[in-house]
Amino acid sequence: MSRLLKRCRRRDSTDSEETERKVYSNDPPSNQVFNYANNYICTSKYTILSFLPLNLFEQFQRIANTYFLILLILQVIPWISSLTWVTTVVPLVLVLALTALKDAYDDYQRHQSDNEVNNKESMVLRDGEFQSERWQNVIVGDIIRMKDDEFVAADLLLLATSEPNSLCYIETAELDGETNLKVRQALTETAVIGEDDVPQLSRLQCEVICEAPNNVLSKFEGTLKLNNDTLPLSNDQILLRGCVLRNTKWCYGLVIFAGQDTKLMKNSGQAKFKRTQTDRLLNTLIIGIVVFLLLITLACAIACGVWETLTGDDFQVYLPWESFVPHTILGTKAGSKAAGSTVISLLTFFSYLILFNTLVPISLYVSVEFLRQIQSLWINWDAKMYYEPKDTAAKARTTALNEELGQIEYIFSDKTGTLTQNIMTFNKCSIGGRSFGDPADWEGNPIQLDDNTPKHDFSKNKWCDKLVWYDKMLVRCIEEGDDSCMQFFKLLSLCHTVMAETKNGKLVYQAQSPDEEALVGAARNFGFVFKSRSPSTVTIDVVDKDGEIKEEVYKLLCILDFNNVRKRMSVIVEKDGKIQLLCKGADTTVNARLSKDSADLLTKTSVHLNEYANEGLRTLALAHKELNRQVYEEWKEKHYQASISLTDREQKLHDVYELIEVEMTLIGATAIEDKLQDGVPDAIANLANAGIKIWVLTGDKQETAINIGYSSKLLTSEMEEVFVISGETHEDVKQQLTDARDQMKELTKQFSMHTDGAAMEDTDMRSGLVSFQEHNAGEESHPTGEESFGGFGIVINGHSLVEGLSESLEMLLLEVGCMCKAVICCRVTPLQKAQVVDLVKNHKSSITLAIGDGANDVSMIKTAHIGVGISGQEGMQAVLSSDFSFAQFRFLERLLLVHGRWSYLRMCKFLGYFFYKNFSFTLTHFWFAWFIGFSAQTVFDAAFIAIYNVVYTSAPIVMLGVFDQDVNDEYSLEFPKLYTPGLTAMFFNKKIFALSLLEGILTSCGIFFFSYGCLIDGIEHDGKDMVSLETLSFMSSSILIAVVTLRCALDTNYWTPFSHVFIWGSLAIFYIVHGILYSDVFGYEYVGSLRHMGGTAVYWLGLLLCVVGILVIVVSIKLARLLLNSNLSDKLRHKASIQRAKAGGKALTLRPKTSIRREFRTQSIRSGYAFAHEEGFGELITSGRYIRRGDNAQVTNQEPNAAAVNA
Repeated sequence: MSRLLKRCRRRDSTDSEETERKVYSNDPPSNQVFNYANNYICTSKYTILSFLPLNLFEQFQRIANTYFLILLILQVIPWISSLTWVTTVVPLVLVLALTALKDAYDDYQRHQSDNEVNNKESMVLRDGEFQSERWQNVIVGDIIRMKDDEFVAADLLLLATSEPNSLCYIETAELDGETNLKVRQALTETAVIGEDDVPQLSRLQCEVICEAPNNVLSKFEGTLKLNNDTLPLSNDQILLRGCVLRNTKWCYGLVIFAGQDTKLMKNSGQAKFKRTQTDRLLNTLIIGIVVFLLLITLACAIACGVWETLTGDDFQVYLPWESFVPHTILGTKAGSKAAGSTVISLLTFFSYLILFNTLVPISLYVSVEFLRQIQSLWINWDAKMYYEPKDTAAKARTTALNEELGQIEYIFSDKTGTLTQNIMTFNKCSIGGRSFGDPADWEGNPIQLDDNTPKHDFSKNKWCDKLVWYDKMLVRCIEEGDDSCMQFFKLLSLCHTVMAETKNGKLVYQAQSPDEEALVGAARNFGFVFKSRSPSTVTIDVVDKDGEIKEEVYKLLCILDFNNVRKRMSVIVEKDGKIQLLCKGADTTVNARLSKDSADLLTKTSVHLNEYANEGLRTLALAHKELNRQVYEEWKEKHYQASISLTDREQKLHDVYELIEVEMTLIGATAIEDKLQDGVPDAIANLANAGIKIWVLTGDKQETAINIGYSSKLLTSEMEEVFVISGETHEDVKQQLTDARDQMKELTKQFSMHTDGAAMEDTDMRSGLVSFQEHNAGEESHPTGEESFGGFGIVINGHSLVEGLSESLEMLLLEVGCMCKAVICCRVTPLQKAQVVDLVKNHKSSITLAIGDGANDVSMIKTAHIGVGISGQEGMQAVLSSDFSFAQFRFLERLLLVHGRWSYLRMCKFLGYFFYKNFSFTLTHFWFAWFIGFSAQTVFDAAFIAIYNVVYTSAPIVMLGVFDQDVNDEYSLEFPKLYTPGLTAMFFNKKIFALSLLEGILTSCGIFFFSYGCLIDGIEHDGKDMVSLETLSFMSSSILIAVVTLRCALDTNYWTPFSHVFIWGSLAIFYIVHGILYSDVFGYEYVGSLRHMGGTAVYWLGLLLCVVGILVIVVSIKLARLLLNSNLSDKLRHKASIQRAKAGGKALTLRPKTSIRREFRTQSIRSGYAFAHEEGFGELITSGRYIRRGDNAQVTNQEPNAAAVNA
C-alpha cells in the first residue's frame, strides 16, 4: 500500500516551481537528483484504506446529509427525542450506502483503467539491451524503442526512425481529436542511429535542457547538447504520450516528461461540473423548506410553553416535568413556573425539529439520480437514434443533465460536419466562360435528371475514383483537347500540397483538407492524375480518350502556401523551359490580381460563381501566369532573403508572394458541394417551431453560410427580414446593429397593429397552449400563434463579430441576436465561438446547447449548459468533451423534442409529487400537536416513519418518473409546440412548489381530522372507546398511503405493466408489512392494531369516505382545468383516445394561420469560398522531409485521413 501511495504522490510545492528541465541520457543517478515524476498514472480518488473516511467526508459536505447527521445526534438525547434514532439512521444509512456504492463502482472503473494503462509494455534500454518493461516503471532519461501502431508511453524526444530523413508519422486523435497523420523528424545528428545499433544507443551521452512541464500541445522549446554542440529542439522532434505511431517500422525516443508531467495528463483536468436549472431551484426550495420547518417548529415550541404554563403545571402529578426542569415536583420545586415552562419549550423545539425533519427529503437526491440514470438509458437504447452506416448509437455521457434537454432555448451549432457531411464532391465548374456540371448530352443539350439518367463511365481510366458526373459535354471537350479544359485540370493536378502513395495497387491521397482532396480527385477522374512528387518535381499522368497514359514531369520551383490571410495558394512549376505560376483561391482575392485581359471572362465567370453560391456550393477561382526567367530569378532571390529572415519572416514572405501573384489570367472556377446531412432542414424547422433559437457559428465565408442557411431552412423566405452586419469599424458595426434593432422593433409594431394589438409573442405558444377546432379527418392542419409572424434572421461576418464582442457593444449584439429566430456568425474562430455562447449564457436566463463535431468546437461545447458531440469526419475530440453524442444532426430533434421533453416532464411530476407526499405525511403531526399539548408525540408509529419514503411510497413515484409520457414520440415530433412549456419552466417552479405545499397541508389536515372524527365517538363491542393512539395511528397511516398512492395513479398518463404492479403493489405492501410487524411474533408496541381495526366497519368505511373525499377534490380541479384551460398535450391525448375508440370521423387540428403581406428582396450573393483554413504541406514538401523510400509505400493498417476544415 505504501508503494501505491508513493506512486500516486503529487510533487510538493518545491517541485511545482520547476522552471526548466534537465534530462541526461543513460544516466539514471543524475536524473534521480531532480526527483521527477515517474510514469505511473493515478486518476482514481480512493484506496481501500481511504475510501470510507474520504467518501463520508465528501458526502457530508452536502447540506442535507449534514442536517440529518445533526438530527441523528439530537435523537439520541432522551429528553428531547420522541422518535427512536432508528427512524433517521435507516434512511440516512441507506442514502449514504447507495451513494458510496456508486462512488466505489466509478472509482473501481478508474482503477481498472489505470491498471490497464500502467501495465502496458514498452521496450526500454536497460543494462545495454532492450527489455520489456511496464509503462509504470519507465522513468525520465530512459530510451524507448517503439514499433508501428504502438502507443507512445511518455513524452519523448525523437532520436531516430526507420524512414528516410528520420521521419515518423503519428496519429494524435487522443490528444486533439484530429485523425490526419502528423509528421515528426529527428535531428540529423541523432538520425544516424540504426535499427539494431544498441551499442551506439548505450553510449549516447547527451543533455536536454527544455521548458518545464506544461499543457501546451503545439509548442516545445529546448536544446540538445551533444558532442559539444548545442542544437535547437522544437515540437517537430517531440512525440507526446497518447499518440500512436503510424506507417513507421520503428523509432527510438528519449523520455523527457513522464506520468503526471506529460502534456496529455496536464490537459486531463477535471471537466467543469454542470448543474441543471432544476438543481439550482431545488437548492433554493430546500432552503425555503428549512425556513418553513423552523417557523412551524418555533410555533409549536411557543405553544408548548403557553400550554405548560396555563395547564401543564397543574397536571404534574400525572405528567411530572423532568428532574432538571425548574419548578418540577420531582425536585425541590425551585424556580418559577415560567422558568420551567421555558426550559420545556426549548426542549420541545428540538423535539419538533426532529419530528418534522421529513419535510427535508433525505431520499430526494438519491431518487433524482436514479431517475436520471434510467432516463440516460432510454437515450442510449433508442433505436431511432442509431446510425447504422457507422454503427454508432446515441450516448448520454453524463446523467446529470437530462431534464435540461427539455428546456433548451438557444442552440449554437457548427456548420461543416455538423449540418453538412464534411464530405466534399466536385459538383460544377466554369471553364473559359462556360458552365459545366448540369446534366447534358454529348452535344451539350440539357437532359432531365432522374433515377434512370446514365452517369459517365470513367472506367477507361484505371486510376478513376467514385465521381458521379452527368455532363457529357465536359468529357467531350477534354477528349477533343480543348486548351482551356486541359489547362484547368492540369492546374488542379499540380497546384496543391496533396501527398500520394500507392497501396495494394491503389492510389491514395493524403490532403490537408477535404476540399483539396476533392479537387485533385476530380482531376484524377477526368484523366489528369497526380501520381507522385519529390522536393523538386511533380509527376502527373495524363490519360487520353483511349485510356493511354502519358507521364508528365514538372519541375517544382516554389510553393506559395495557403493561409487565412492570403486565402489562396500558388505553385511555380517549369516544363520544357516554360515557367508558370498556377494559383487557386477565394474569388475575391484572385479576381483582384487578374490582368485587364481577363475582364470579359471575369464577367461571365462571376455570373457562374453567383449561381454556384446561390446553390450553397463552395467555390474557388483558378488563374495562371507565364513567368519570364529573368523576372523569376529576381523574385527568387527576394524570396530566399525573406525565407532566411529571423524577424517577421511570415510577413516578409507574404509581401514577396504579393509581388509575383499579379497580372494573372483567369482560367475558371470550381464548385464543390458539402452536402447537408439527411434530415437537417426538417430538424431545424421543427426545432424553430418549438420556440428554439438557432445560432450557427462557422468559419465559412458569409455567402456560403447564408446559402447553407436557406437550404437548411435556418433562414426562410417567410422571415420579415434577414439583416447582414458587415461593418469593418467599431462605429460601422454599432450603427448597423442599432439600425437592425430599430427596424425589427418597427416591423414588430406594425405587425401588432395589423393584428389588432396582439402581442408579438403569443402567450398560448409560450405556455404550450394551442387552439383547436374540429373538422373532418384528412383536412390539412395549420399551426396558429407565433408562426404567423415570420421573425427575423441576422448574419454577422468575422470582422463585425470581433467589434460586436467588445465590451461596449456586446449587450447591443446580444439584444439584436435575441430578437432573431436565427443567427449566423461567419469566419468565427474557436475562441469566438465560446465567447458568443458565454455572452448568451451569462446574460440570458435561458438554457443553451452547443453542438459540433471537431476539435475547434470543444470550447463552445464546454461553455454551453449542454454540449453535444457528433462523431463525424473530424475526430472524436468533440464527442469526448460532450455531455451527449450521436452520429447525425437530425437526431438532435429527437433528443430534445422527445427525450428532453419527456425527461423534463417526468422530473417535474416527480418533484411536485415528492414534495406533496412528504408534506402530507409530516404535517399530520402538526395537527395532532393541538390535541396533545404540543408535547411532540408522534401520530404515526416509529416503524412507519422510518420506512415511509423508502418502502411505501418510493415505487409508484419512481415508476412515474421512469415511464410516464403525456403523448407518444410521434406526437412529440409532429407538434413541436409541446416543447415550449419547458422554455418558461412551466411544469415546475416556485409557484408549482407552493401549490404542492398547499395541497400537502390540506391533505394532511383532511387525513388527521377525518381519522380523528371517525374514531373519537367510536365504541367497541365491549363498550370501550375505539379511539387510542394505536388506532388513530393505523387509521391515519392507512388513509395517507391510500391517498398519496392513488394520487400518483391520477397523475399517471402512460400505464405500463410496471405501473400497475408498483402502484397497486404499494398498497398491498403496506398491509403485508403491517400484518407482519404488528403480529404477535415481534411483540411490537402496536401489536394487533391491523387485526383489531381490520375487523371493524368504521375503519373500512372511514378509509373509503376519506380517500374518495380528498381525491374527488383533486379530480374536480383537474376536470375544471381541462375544460377551461386545456393545453396542447391534453387535447392530443383526447384526440388519441377518440382515434382509438373510433376510426375515421372528426379529428382535432390546428386553426389555419393568418398571414400578412411581406415584401422580399433579392440579394446579390457573391460566390462562396472553400479551402483549408490552415497552412498546407508546402514547407514539408519543399524541404524534402516527407518523401518515402521507393515508389510504393509499405502496406499499412490505416490510411491517413484528411485534416478537418476548421469551419
